[in-house]
Amino acid sequence: MKKILCNERPDWRQTAEKLGFLFHTIDGEAYWDESAYYQFSLKQIEDDLEDPTTEIHEMCMDLVDRVVRSEALLDRLSIPPAFYDMIRTSWLEGHPHLYGRLDFSYNGQGPAKLLELNYDTPTSLYETAAFQWGWLEQNIERGLLPRHADQFNSIDTRLHQAFAQLGIERPFYFASMKDSVEDRATTDYLRLIAEKAGIESRHIDVEDIGLTAEGRFVDLQDRWIPHLFKLHAWEFIFHEPFGAAIAASDTQFFEPAWKSILSNKGILPLLWEAHPGHPNLLETHLDLHPQRDVPKGWVRKPFFSREGANIELRTPQDEVVKEDGPYTDAPYILQSFAPLPRFGDSYTLIGSWVIGDQAAGIGVREDDSLITKDSSRFLPHLILD
Repeated sequence: MKKILCNERPDWRQTAEKLGFLFHTIDGEAYWDESAYYQFSLKQIEDDLEDPTTEIHEMCMDLVDRVVRSEALLDRLSIPPAFYDMIRTSWLEGHPHLYGRLDFSYNGQGPAKLLELNYDTPTSLYETAAFQWGWLEQNIERGLLPRHADQFNSIDTRLHQAFAQLGIERPFYFASMKDSVEDRATTDYLRLIAEKAGIESRHIDVEDIGLTAEGRFVDLQDRWIPHLFKLHAWEFIFHEPFGAAIAASDTQFFEPAWKSILSNKGILPLLWEAHPGHPNLLETHLDLHPQRDVPKGWVRKPFFSREGANIELRTPQDEVVKEDGPYTDAPYILQSFAPLPRFGDSYTLIGSWVIGDQAAGIGVREDDSLITKDSSRFLPHLILD
């Protein structure tokens, strides 16, 4: 695993904007960064990232099956009791799912360490699946990279297969929040793939979804929404007025309600308890004393933290790093500290994607801090031996 400096494509910004990748720069700072790339060997990808991703995903599926059958475990995850039956039903009836992302600390040597799961509303999908693939193809075409350079990236193909296998014949709606350019790009990308798979697909803003007196979810033209991909987290929906109407509605939700179990950081202690000492897992426990200082060598995370918010860590050398945020009203976990590898002045995180039930590709993020955030830079990668 190496970080290699390179020249940017002179026209990459125009290319990004033409393709709808409008958040390549955030608040004047680069989000997409192709001034360097990460190079992996095929063995590193297959043995250290792809195989552990597949194994951990299978472990997670087994754990969901345990959790849905135990009210004590659902309660431990701070899921509201009113939604237990809906979550349980969505799993036992086999409601299909599309994607998820596992975030790893990995330095090219030794086992990758799972930091967290993003299995409900993961973003950075478009830039991982499409834009970094375009970077690779263009640089090979222009003679800037060897022709045998490759990328761990079958996300687009596997998503197409996943949509085709759904067998959906009625309109499929893709919903994101009005004020999020990144979320809209994610849902637009998924919508276009669904269209290529032969599914009639429509966009709707989450705020514009209506509910009829009969309990049906509808669009602004009062048309029924039979299938809905919502880039809006289940933990929010559980506390919103329309949430209570979902179970009795006749709308199929993506991601399904059982994904709320895996999008919750409370799942990480359960994973550790089920597989103590697993080489790709970090020792993790419920934080019974969140008012105390974080112990040396540990990281405190709220169950429902997003984009690095409200995370606090204390290194073994007693350095404290923390991010403020709004997620202060839920339980916390304590996770053993696994430092992100440092390349130059940047700390590097690997996001490994699962499409359906298959490991499908990675994205690489960098930040000047040990805590990766929504604005952390995205760099392309390649495989070259």
